[in-house]
Amino acid sequence: MAIKKQPQTPRSRQIGNILLIVSGLLLLVNLVLPSIIGPPIPRVPYSLFIDQVQDGEVAKASVGQNEIRYQLKAEGEEAGQVFSTAPIFDLELPKRLEANGVEFAATPPSKNGWFTNILSWVIPPLIFVGIWQFFLGRGRGGQQSVLSIGKSRAKVYVEGEDDKITFADVAGVEEAKTELVEIVDFLKNPQRFIQIGARIPKGVLLVGPPGTGKTLMARAVAGEAGVPFFSISGSEFVELFVGVGSSRVRDLFEQAKKQAPCIIFIDELDAIGKSRASGGFYGGNDEREQTLNQLLTEMDGFAAGEQTVIVLAATNRPESLDPALLRPGRFDRQVLVDRPDLQGRMEILEIHAKGVKLGDDIDLRAIATRTPGFAGADLANLVNEAALLAARNNRTTVSQADFNEAIERLVAGLEKKSRVLNDKEKKIVAYHEVGHAMVGAAMPGTSRVEKISIVPRGMAALGYTLQLPTEDRFLMSENELHGQIATLLGGRSAEEIVFGSITTGAANDLQRATDLAERMVTTYGMSKVLGPLAYQQGQQNNFLGNDMNPRRLVSPQTAEAIDQEVKGIVENAHQQALGILHEHRDLLETIATQLLETEVIEGEALNQLLSQVKSVEPNYQVEVATL
Repeated sequence: MAIKKQPQTPRSRQIGNILLIVSGLLLLVNLVLPSIIGPPIPRVPYSLFIDQVQDGEVAKASVGQNEIRYQLKAEGEEAGQVFSTAPIFDLELPKRLEANGVEFAATPPSKNGWFTNILSWVIPPLIFVGIWQFFLGRGRGGQQSVLSIGKSRAKVYVEGEDDKITFADVAGVEEAKTELVEIVDFLKNPQRFIQIGARIPKGVLLVGPPGTGKTLMARAVAGEAGVPFFSISGSEFVELFVGVGSSRVRDLFEQAKKQAPCIIFIDELDAIGKSRASGGFYGGNDEREQTLNQLLTEMDGFAAGEQTVIVLAATNRPESLDPALLRPGRFDRQVLVDRPDLQGRMEILEIHAKGVKLGDDIDLRAIATRTPGFAGADLANLVNEAALLAARNNRTTVSQADFNEAIERLVAGLEKKSRVLNDKEKKIVAYHEVGHAMVGAAMPGTSRVEKISIVPRGMAALGYTLQLPTEDRFLMSENELHGQIATLLGGRSAEEIVFGSITTGAANDLQRATDLAERMVTTYGMSKVLGPLAYQQGQQNNFLGNDMNPRRLVSPQTAEAIDQEVKGIVENAHQQALGILHEHRDLLETIATQLLETEVIEGEALNQLLSQVKSVEPNYQVEVATL
């Protein structure tokens, strides 16, 4: 796909350039002409002229309507010099000149007066027209002009064999591709659907987290169908002036209908498609509302015959869209473009690794296993980071170690080798991280511990314990959630056992443990006291990773019961973590001592040490879906 070239310069632009040149020449003549005629004549006050006349210093005078010029007698320092003054209505001036022996006469009309007069009337309009045409031409060349403010800014892509994007370039979203194949078939062979009486959806809404390839999927649909592709962002419709957005919507659909069949892709649809009844009352931004109304009208006005225009839109906040957009007849179909699973991550890595020189030790499946939750953009960034690390170390190929380091950089942050901890802090961090690892190894259902490090990373992490799942999980039991909370509290528990006091290093662990326990009570119904009831307000936003859990209005007694249940879950997990570490106190000292010496423990050595930790028997069997 390639961006369509702009049309050639129109005739009006050439005329504007000619007018600009002519006005510049006329202005130059008007400025240079006086200097060609002669040097400027000194101008004096009228009172000084009268005094010089009465003193007998003036020899000749030329009286005009707008100026009086006079020449001094051949005496003194200014002999023979010519001066000028502004005339004043003075009826006694001729008598005074005659009485003092001044030779005077009336000034004849200027020969070039008509030319100067014409220039004064012609030059300003020409300059204005030339400047107007200049900025108008710049607007046609790609920048915004005054007359094109209401025109659509959509970029038009046409099919090109070199950079054509097809479904083969998109991986990890097989279900979404299956849904969109029908759109491609309709664009290629619409008669097959029309004959049977089927009606293709006018609008398809791509919904999913950021970076999952919604825009790439829309480009692939256009590439497979071989039709023009109009791409624009929702924010480009909204301007300061009311009515500009709706004008751009009309212009966009007019252009699309001229090139039908084609595809219009609107990225970030929520910029103009937010619900008009937000916060319980109607009203809001007039410009955005008019733009939305125009979009709704245009989608209703499509013809089912020759003008086949399909609208693809993308958003990661479908809950904020206006219901009128989602009703049948507009965006009939919603396609989920979710984060890929293990097989999808492998396929995405294979696509992005085609342009990278990989070493012989590369195992893409192992990399895909270590990157759960990564979207397509995250995996592309991972491959690029690994290539940058290899180039930084002057290697010709990318090794598996480069990918492992790139994963840690993306998950935990950059290594802070300049952040030097003193011996006491280093010891606290070591026991803290070992506590996390040992409790995580003992609890059932938790991810496998792959690495322990006390090398500071990121903005606040003084050390970290890297846990990676062995498989993609979609369900978690109550016992496994208890295990996660206990693992989060393992670091604080190790500090209590070894040092008899706690530090601020467990602040983030406590926050995550409390949030998880509250979701267990208010969202998952895992409380025998409160029962299988949901106390959360609304739905959580899965796509944005928002873990906020605002409660709905409840009675003071219920709120107190929720707090007691949350506290009980966290405290129970805390005691469980203390019991595991007390039982394996010698192993805790062994692993912490080795970690202080090497700073990093991973791989087979770590697995052998953690295999000595006894697993905890599960206490709960209830399984629920996690968000």
